[in-house]
This record gives sequence, structure tokens and C-alpha cells, in this order.
Amino acid sequence: MHPNRIRKIVIVGGGTAGWMAAAPLALNLGRLCDIVLVESPEIGTIGVGEATLPTIRAYNDMLGIDPVDFVQKTQASFKLGIEFKDWGHTGNRFFHGFSDYGPTIDGRSPHLYWMRLAQSFNNMPAIENWSMCAVMARHLKFTEPRQDGTIVDRAFSYGYHFDAGLYAAYLRDYAIARGARRVEGTVVKVEQHPETGFVTALMLGDGRRIDGDLFIDCSGFRGLLIEGTLKAGYEDWSAYLPCNSALAVPCAKVPKMTPYTTSTAKAAGWTWRIPLQHRTGNGHVYSSHFVSDEAARQTLLDGLDGRALDEPRQLRFVTGRRRKSWDKNVVAIGLSAGFVEPLESTSIALIEAAVGKLIALFPDRSFDPALARKFNQYMGTRYESVRDFIVLHYKVTRRDDSAFWRYCANMDIPDGLRQQLELFRERGETAITDPDGFQEPSFVAMLMGLGMQPKRYDPVVDAIDMRELHGHFAGLRDMIDAAVARMPEQGDFIARTCAAPPVPGLAV
Repeated sequence: MHPNRIRKIVIVGGGTAGWMAAAPLALNLGRLCDIVLVESPEIGTIGVGEATLPTIRAYNDMLGIDPVDFVQKTQASFKLGIEFKDWGHTGNRFFHGFSDYGPTIDGRSPHLYWMRLAQSFNNMPAIENWSMCAVMARHLKFTEPRQDGTIVDRAFSYGYHFDAGLYAAYLRDYAIARGARRVEGTVVKVEQHPETGFVTALMLGDGRRIDGDLFIDCSGFRGLLIEGTLKAGYEDWSAYLPCNSALAVPCAKVPKMTPYTTSTAKAAGWTWRIPLQHRTGNGHVYSSHFVSDEAARQTLLDGLDGRALDEPRQLRFVTGRRRKSWDKNVVAIGLSAGFVEPLESTSIALIEAAVGKLIALFPDRSFDPALARKFNQYMGTRYESVRDFIVLHYKVTRRDDSAFWRYCANMDIPDGLRQQLELFRERGETAITDPDGFQEPSFVAMLMGLGMQPKRYDPVVDAIDMRELHGHFAGLRDMIDAAVARMPEQGDFIARTCAAPPVPGLAV
């Protein structure tokens, strides 16, 4: 046994972040160290992040979670991507799906060849017609990818919509079954080593003392340990992302669930719609500098397609990240580490990334500073790449119908994003800076969907005969349409394979 091994991990805060940290730690390290999660009944969880990226499936698979049981216990539905309405210009509609636009052609991306066709044919259909997810979503279809099918039957991925509170409870039961302990209490004091400044223990309101070696801060925006105690610092990104408020409210479900999230741009922000089996999640992210809370509330309520099941809950935030997510013996995960608005469902993915990297770089009690530097560099890149991808949603706009959109059109943006936009505007090419972040098909979906038309295409694509190129895209589109026609609607797929028990009192 390693003489200097971590003997006790203390997680501060429950909710999605806390239990997403506890579950894999209990699975991988539960036999080596004590894992304690301190959760206060007085502090509510945010619970707005109910839509995910496909990476959630890898996280669940790593835990050995049965996907049918997971879907049923969390009232989940399936997510093929995001439908964007009124982004770029009023009346616009496009889809960012979890699929590409077909195989590469002579080693080059298919959208480059589509650009050549689009410049030759005025009536060329939008590029999303070659996205398997976009076509499935348009017809409300869903099935799992088939590895034994045609090239299009396996050319897509999917995430989930789920109830964040139910998911946290699901992982809580999982972690406790594998040895983690839950302690209910409120932290009133944090003890530190007088020389090193390392956190040594937490004092709870009832007098209990919780000591530990490694402390994981999942305390939300307040960052009880990482900021309240260690003063790690915060990098404010409000100049790039001016939204600072959100309202969230559930409503009764509609008969047909969409297998996608909907994001609709508004005068001072945007609204989300996330369909679950038992209800629909809704919210409005906005800037209080450009619209009043009451007007934002009314915009949210006016857009519901079902009966509101509660009063809208208010949330304030400052977009940005901690300058250090790992400082001394404290690692911040979730909202305590940073926040980028949930426009692309990245909050849970960033938790997955942090937990995975912590396990990969797991320290002993010496807490080698090199591990913290590597972790901070990795998470810094992840947060900044997400930031830049979200910023482009606002920056690439032709809307000038409100002060908010005029600000977004004229605001300064990070240098890296500016270079990415210039490259795409000139040649339709992308420069991916984060190998674990959004990839080329996502940039193509957003930039073309928002209306950015490249000035020219790669001249090498002219090497292929126009008739051959046209035949390739026509044949691929026919294959996609035929495959989608064979699929069941999402509602039928869920009813047949993974329907959750009805929730008493929640009628359609």
C-alpha cells in the first residue's frame, strides 16, 4: 500500500456536480479511501442543466449504468441536437445536430464540396439536409445507431434530456451503494494548516468536524473552498457574454416529445425548451442590463406550450471561470469552477471532464504542484473553448432590432475566436483548438446556420467532376431519407423500450 496515499476525500455540496464526482470516485477508489459528501438541506441546487451532450453516455457507460434503467429513473428523453430559432436574423431556423455531413471526399470535409455545389446551384438545399440528426429531428424520429446497418444508420450520436434532480438522486444511490457516505449539515467554518494553507477540516453547524486529505468543492457559484477560503480568483467573461440572469419553470408535457432541445433568440437573450417524459423544462437566459426581470418573466411564460407547473425560479450569474480550479488540496468542479450559460448544454460535460481528469491525475498527500498545473491547463482550455463557441452564437448575427443584439454585433471577442471566424469567412475552413471540445461539424452547423457565407471554397475540390459530385450528394441524401423513413417516432421508441412510470398528479 502506498505510504502517502489519500485516505479520505471530502466533497462539499451535492446536486449534479457533487454526485457526479462521488459516483466514479466511489467506483474507482472506494476500496482505497473514505469518501464523504457533505450536503446542506438549506441550500438548493440550480438544476437548470437538463440537456446533455453525447459524452454523458460515455460517463454512464464508465459507471456500468444500465441505459434503460437510467432513462426510466430520470424521466429521460433523447436528444439529437438543438433547434435554433430567430438566431442570426428574425425568422431564421436551423439545426445543430450530433452528426456530420457525410464521409470525407478525397480526404477533405464534405461541407467544402457542398459549398461548391451551392455556388453553382441557386436552389441547393441547406447543408443540414445531409445531417442524419437534423433529418431525424425534423420528423421526430429516433432509434439508436446501428453498427450493422448502412453508412447512415451509424452516422450519428445522441445525448439525453433528463431531470437533473432525479439524476443526482440516481447517482447518490449509486455512490452510497459503493461505499460513499452522505453527511447532512451546513459548513460554518473551514480549517486550514497554519503553514501550508491546505484545508484540513470542515466544521458543521451542529459542531461536527469533518477532516480529510483531498477536498472537492461542488458548492456552486459561491465556491466555498476554492474562493471563499483559498481566494483562487475569478476571470470575468461578461464583456463577451452579457447575459447575467435566468428564469426556469417546468410546464406540462405535450403529446409529442421532440427529440431535440429548442433555443429561441429573444430581444435580450434566449429561451430554452427541453422535453422530458413527465414534463417540459423551460427557461429564459437574458441580460438584466437590457430587459427587466418582469418583462423577461412574461416572455418566458408567454412562450410555454403547456400549463406552468410552478412559479419561475430566478438565477443570477457572472460568466467566467476560476483562475485555478485546483489549488493546494482543493479541486473545484461544476459551478464552483466556472459557468458558461447552458446554450449548448456544456455544464454537465465540463463536470464529466473535470472528474475524469482528476481521476487520471489523482494525487497522493504530497499534492505534487505539477498535477494541479496540468489539471488547470486542461480545464482552462476546456472552459475557454466552450466560451468561444458560445460567443460566436451571439457575434455572428444580422439582428439589429434591439440594443442587446446591436451590442453583440459590435462587441469585442477573444483573439482566437476572431481568427477562427476570419478563416471560415474567407475559405469555409475551421481551426479546432480543443481536441476534446466542439469539432468541425458543430462549427459548420452554427456558422452556416447563422448566415456566414464563405467568400470562396478550396480550389482543390474542383478536381472532382461536377456530375459525380452532384450524384454523391443526391445519393447520400436519398440514403438518409430512406433510413429515417424506416425509424419509429421518438414517442413510440420510448413507449416500446424505456417508458418511465407515470408521475402522480402530472397530467398532459
